[in-house]
Amino acid sequence: MDYVVLGAGPAGVIAAETLRRMDRGGRVTLVGDEPEAPYSRMAIPYLLAETVEEEGTHLRHGAGHYDARQIELRQDRAAGIDVADARVRLEGGESLAYDKLLIATGSRPTRPPIPGMDLPGIESCWTLEDARRIIAGTREGARVVLMGAGFIGCIVLEALARRKVELTVVEMAPRMLARMMDDVGGDMIERWCEARGVAVKTGTRVEAIERNDDVLTLKLGEAGELEADLVVCATGVQPNLELLEGSGVETEFGILVDARLATNVENIHAAGDVAQGPDFSTGARAVHAIQPTASEHGRIAALNMAGRETAYRGSLSMNVLNTLGLISSSFGLWEGAEGGERAVAADREGFKYLRLEFRDDVLVGALALGLTQHVGVIRGLVQTGVRLGAWKDRLLRDPHQVMHAYLERARSRP
Repeated sequence: MDYVVLGAGPAGVIAAETLRRMDRGGRVTLVGDEPEAPYSRMAIPYLLAETVEEEGTHLRHGAGHYDARQIELRQDRAAGIDVADARVRLEGGESLAYDKLLIATGSRPTRPPIPGMDLPGIESCWTLEDARRIIAGTREGARVVLMGAGFIGCIVLEALARRKVELTVVEMAPRMLARMMDDVGGDMIERWCEARGVAVKTGTRVEAIERNDDVLTLKLGEAGELEADLVVCATGVQPNLELLEGSGVETEFGILVDARLATNVENIHAAGDVAQGPDFSTGARAVHAIQPTASEHGRIAALNMAGRETAYRGSLSMNVLNTLGLISSSFGLWEGAEGGERAVAADREGFKYLRLEFRDDVLVGALALGLTQHVGVIRGLVQTGVRLGAWKDRLLRDPHQVMHAYLERARSRP
């Protein structure tokens, strides 16, 4: 059996290792399109913050890891898929035959269509090569503008602040972390950052960027101008779908997959940021571009490719973030369920916030800020869908009782 895995991120690496365990005699080929050992993009901010070296970003350590497991690691880019002949065309000119194919090609950063975005000194923070350029351009005291204050942007914010630059964040949404936090939480995070020396401009759009000698000037419309030595763009990502042209594989925002992570084309599966699969909370199909989802996708897809029928329960929309020491988290349907109820406790000056969302007596979503002890408990309640019974009314009165509710319900289960 010939297994080909396209993409050497967490989904692809875990899939390749799982395939090898499930099928000792099969041929496993892992294709990555970067001239690096397979690494985790989520580790790049730690490299910027100088808490790890480049080797610390690698998904597996030891020069012989893949060879020892008889996984062939190819450094090339997939250019297309010939479904009729069951072959993958590579940009290097070769092609790979497959019996089972996994597409785990991930996503890439997007940039807003504004004049000047292609100027030197404007970087994404997505690859190790990006990180090297950012490190070179961020001496202490350098003026750095971060475009974007979403989840990825705020991870990068933490790393840039540790480099002791003069940092300004520009976000066109009316609050930071607009897809992870409501107005209350977003306001708390913004005030927290500003109190620690980071300038934040929400509700502000960059209209153009100009460069004069080594200085970048960002035109902000009515908000004026900003000068910078370096601009880091973190304004979103999109799945890498181009190689699917003419393949017949169905896509929407990502590659549409079922509960086995299978596409509509026989013998082709997809996993990770490129896959639009079952959502635990809604039952619909969604892209959840987070590493825990990618890792589980890779494992489940590989089991099914190897003939071990395994259903995926669905990915949980989940984000946990450390922003200059303030921990924030969101789970599931944090914006609320139709016809549901909500419990809120907010200490705006103390930077503590808890919001619980219920459907009937089941916790279906939550936000937490400055309350690290609740993170694991909330995730457990949302993922298990346990009925809270009388505890729901207690939580509506005091959401901080969520730990007690979790322990009591755990004791009462058979």
